[in-house]
Amino acid sequence: MLEKLEAILDAATIEDAWLLHQEYMANYGFDRLIYGYTRFRTAHSFGDPQDLLVLSNHRPEYLEEFVHNGMYFHAPMVRWAMENNGPCSWSWMEKVAMQGGLTDHEMQVIGFNQKMGVTAGYTISFRSDSSRSKGAIALTASPGVTQAEVDELWEEKGQEISVLNNVAHLKLITLPHTGNRPALTKRQREALEWVGEGKTMQDIAQIMGLTPATVEKHLRLAREALNVETTAQAVLKASFSNQIFVIEI
Repeated sequence: MLEKLEAILDAATIEDAWLLHQEYMANYGFDRLIYGYTRFRTAHSFGDPQDLLVLSNHRPEYLEEFVHNGMYFHAPMVRWAMENNGPCSWSWMEKVAMQGGLTDHEMQVIGFNQKMGVTAGYTISFRSDSSRSKGAIALTASPGVTQAEVDELWEEKGQEISVLNNVAHLKLITLPHTGNRPALTKRQREALEWVGEGKTMQDIAQIMGLTPATVEKHLRLAREALNVETTAQAVLKASFSNQIFVIEI
């Protein structure tokens, strides 16, 4: 297990870390994963969908409905993850449904998942250090595996699986990501970094060897790419997504 943890910690990109994690979870019988993370959560949303970090190896037709069409917002286990921390067996849904505690929308999600063969697994909700951020992962067992079998596996290997997932999560949120937005250019990142250092427009122009007008152009394009109104917001958002002050490898 230590070798697996070291490999994840050494990953240089989100893609590398995610490929490793898929491999490790498949070894436990979880062949389909979906991971989500937001730093822009509000009381009624997860923030702009374009800012979400979503990783998955589910089939495209599943992701189209569940992610792109927003079905995840009504998923029972997503509700559980937003209100709790730690791992949870999907048997929780059956118990709540028997008590009449699921909405019509949530029952529709369960029906869709059954149709798509997403029937047994575990969800892990990661502890957050901010009221605005939240991350979780859904581990789907291979087709034909029952929830009882998954729960039996978790009794034996659950702590190990949880540790691997928590380390993967902590690694993923330190790596640069752009969501569905275009990545900042090198000049845009540099200009934002100098703003973050407290430099004036004249200072930045002199440091970068550009005119103030060109610096402002880079900052304007950065604001547009990040979909914010002010440069201060751009610095904050770029920092949240690990796009500035990053050591290039």
